[in-house]
Amino acid sequence: MPEKPAKQNADDAAATGSTPEPATGVETKFALARRIIASLKEELAGLERIMTSDADPADLEDLIQRRASVDGETIGPAQEGKIIEGVFDGQHMVGSDGRQYLVPPNYASKSKLVEGDILKLTIAPNGTFLFKQIGPIERQRVMGVLTRDEHTGDWKSVANGKKYNILTASVTFFKGTAGDDCVILVPKSAPSRWAAVENVIKRY
Repeated sequence: MPEKPAKQNADDAAATGSTPEPATGVETKFALARRIIASLKEELAGLERIMTSDADPADLEDLIQRRASVDGETIGPAQEGKIIEGVFDGQHMVGSDGRQYLVPPNYASKSKLVEGDILKLTIAPNGTFLFKQIGPIERQRVMGVLTRDEHTGDWKSVANGKKYNILTASVTFFKGTAGDDCVILVPKSAPSRWAAVENVIKRY
């Protein structure tokens, strides 16, 4: 007569009130193998996050976990933190949980994020925020002129009779000044208050 699986033994025992039979060696090996396979899947998912990450080299430390061993130090993917997806509004990611998460201006500028882009935020176990663009909105290029508000210091681009907010980090990166021409990216089929700077053309 074939042996019952350990889970079935436990269920039978619970129904009859008797003590469950101990798991066989084969059942124990299978249970251990399943745990190892699950662990390997987590490791592979962690490696994929590292390979596809847009994080700077210094930030990659937040995606790995170092462990001391008898042979020295071993390195592996860190445990996955909380993941939230949301929409970029020009400065923040508005998450599916209804909260706003500030996107680092340097990352938004370097990645040329456009209002309406879909982002994924990974909150690492140590609290570090890592953003990744996963769904770019369709965009178009527009020629504009850089202007700066004398009172607030905020930068804008005037294009087609409309003023778009732009990140200071973008202007700083291109060493732009008021009056320079600029190439901006805006959503192709949706209104927006913000634009991403693709390039600055110095007038002088």
